[in-house]
Amino acid sequence: MRLRTIYFFCFICIIVTGSKAQLVLSPTNTADIPFVQEYHIPHFPKGLKDANIRSIATDDQSNIWIATSEGIFKKHINGTGWEKVISGLEDGPAYTVLYDPASGIWAGTWKGVFHYRYNAFKKMADTNGPVSVLCVAKDGVYAFGPRDIWLCTPAASTRKDIRIAKSVRSAISDGNTGVWIGTDVGLYHYTPGSLKYFFDTSYLISAYIKGVAIKGNDVWAGGLGGVTILNGYNKKKTLRTADGLSSQYVNCVAVAPDSSVWVGTDVGIVRFHNNGSKSLRFSRRWLLNDKVNQITFDKEGTAWIATQEGVSAIHSKLMTLAEKEKYFYDVTMQRHVREPWIVGQCRLPDPNDVTRWEPEDDDNDGEYGGNYLAMESFRYAVTKNNDAKEKAKKMFDFLKLLEEITETDGFFARTIVPASWGDNVHDKNLKYTDKALAEELVKEPRFKPVEMRWRKSKDGKWLWKGDTSSDEWCGHMMGYFFYYELVADKKEKQVVAKHVAKLVDHLIRNNFNMIDIDGQHTRWSVWSPDNLNRDPEWMPDRNQNAMEMLSFLKLAHYMTGNNKYQQHYLRLIKDEHYLENMKKIQQQNPAWFIYFDVVLQMYLYPILLHCEKDPELLQFYQSHFDTWMLARKDDKNPLINFFYSYATHKKNELPASVEFLKDTPLDLVNWGIDHSKREDVQMVRVPVLDDLQVSELPPASIRATVRWDKNPWTAVNGQTNTEREPVFWLLPYWMGRYLKMIE
Repeated sequence: MRLRTIYFFCFICIIVTGSKAQLVLSPTNTADIPFVQEYHIPHFPKGLKDANIRSIATDDQSNIWIATSEGIFKKHINGTGWEKVISGLEDGPAYTVLYDPASGIWAGTWKGVFHYRYNAFKKMADTNGPVSVLCVAKDGVYAFGPRDIWLCTPAASTRKDIRIAKSVRSAISDGNTGVWIGTDVGLYHYTPGSLKYFFDTSYLISAYIKGVAIKGNDVWAGGLGGVTILNGYNKKKTLRTADGLSSQYVNCVAVAPDSSVWVGTDVGIVRFHNNGSKSLRFSRRWLLNDKVNQITFDKEGTAWIATQEGVSAIHSKLMTLAEKEKYFYDVTMQRHVREPWIVGQCRLPDPNDVTRWEPEDDDNDGEYGGNYLAMESFRYAVTKNNDAKEKAKKMFDFLKLLEEITETDGFFARTIVPASWGDNVHDKNLKYTDKALAEELVKEPRFKPVEMRWRKSKDGKWLWKGDTSSDEWCGHMMGYFFYYELVADKKEKQVVAKHVAKLVDHLIRNNFNMIDIDGQHTRWSVWSPDNLNRDPEWMPDRNQNAMEMLSFLKLAHYMTGNNKYQQHYLRLIKDEHYLENMKKIQQQNPAWFIYFDVVLQMYLYPILLHCEKDPELLQFYQSHFDTWMLARKDDKNPLINFFYSYATHKKNELPASVEFLKDTPLDLVNWGIDHSKREDVQMVRVPVLDDLQVSELPPASIRATVRWDKNPWTAVNGQTNTEREPVFWLLPYWMGRYLKMIE
């Protein structure tokens, strides 16, 4: 059952439909009441050569039983291993396993029907194999095979002469004396006095029926093409890929304890909830394999799922956002902090075991460090906890160290690693041959061949990475701004201001470009008007980078009070048209739009809106952000939403933000997610022209583990051997708390 969120309506915001603005009520805060948090626990039946689980059952003790090509296995409720329960000459392929509350566990195998009693399986006399489907009915257990049909009780088995197709795939009691039977050639309803047969498309989507379930008075029959819902022998409704089924190949249907209907397909499980909503569970995050053979539920409501590669259990528990924050924060501290105080992703030798991990460098450690710095700053602002203040200071010191370690006049490194790592880093140093360089230059004339990317620090303790990019600048400056505003005391503010001034002075001295050790600007840190305004190769970056440079100068002026930054700021606006450049961000040529830039722009709006004091310029930035925000509304990004609320004092898009925070999985492994195999969405080329994307925004639960600078609409994403740091969740959570939008 989903618990409803309590929203308090007290704020009026502006939305735009077409070209006209409308005033609508928008919720401005929400109480942090418990919600249902799902999580996946995989179970690997060790020792099986074939992990394809054909059938699954759970008994009244919550023991798990499975049928496989190698026999019947049992897992004790508190155990991790799987015990083989039929041995000797009767051991062999099994096809189905079933729990009957009245008579216990039943199994259908290559030899016939088996009943579990006195801690052992006994074959039912007079039955022969194979038996592929079992069904609990009022008068016993029906057993179906390609040769015969039996009605079994613990005492005896009786052969039944029911004239139906031999290709039985599923069966379920109608709750009275009858049974619904799905076959390759249609659906049957058998009672002791009658037999009805449905195969025509006036009754079914198609005649190939693999799963049957009963919900109330409705029969759900799933198979090739989708699910047909029958009521009183009449077609009531159909569910196809256009209605949310991720695949037209339906393998099973099951009704959960909360009356939602779970449909197992070749591409995961689609759940149809009682409130009319639906949800998808697919990918290794939720299932060991997307092909689902059968679903059952234990007495706690846990879903046990037989897949082609093992058993998946989808559990649920009540959680508050505060409890989820504690979980994610603990994970961050346990696995995602490396020396000297860098918070980032970690490498997993085995993605199935997060207790073994290795630290890993990232090209954007500085940018993501700015996110962590902002998160701890908001945590401190809300809680006044010295732990948050101390950790924010540690992150600021690391970001400051990135400049100090280069021993230059303001150039800072991308990241650092202990010198002992040696070549165990990304983007190792290399040599370009003339031929290799020619190849790169033809692909991209702006290409910069950086051979010495990693250098050892003067003290020999660290390797530092050069060729720092503009996204690092944006992440740094955003982090410095929030640290300055929310954490730093008077003395620390002076340290921050001096550091920011040193960085910006470096740009001013070098015609607004960042100059690397080699005396040349880095590949991406280019803001000079000579490049942006007068070199056509830099047109794709003109609008974005103009906004960036104005933000850097404005922040330096705000922190230091030194008018030289304001003079350069105004000169770039007046003489080099940087404000006009920025104005055109929303008209970016589609060939040049990348989602990464969206997040960099988001980083900068609070700086411009908070630090600018000129009414006319402030109005420009406010209007620019309003227009920008409308274009990003469909992203349902809580970080964007809370950044907007912080910068504009307009509380915005709270339901979408809270839904993301709730729906985010506890599993942070960056499992590969491939939406292109889904048939319920279309592959499109928007909003990014050169990226394959889906037509509907995937919710957090079925999206690759988030990094906000990654396109949330991307169809295929993920890198399974890494676990992401959950700062992506913690930062918007603490912003929501600070803004009192989450109580």
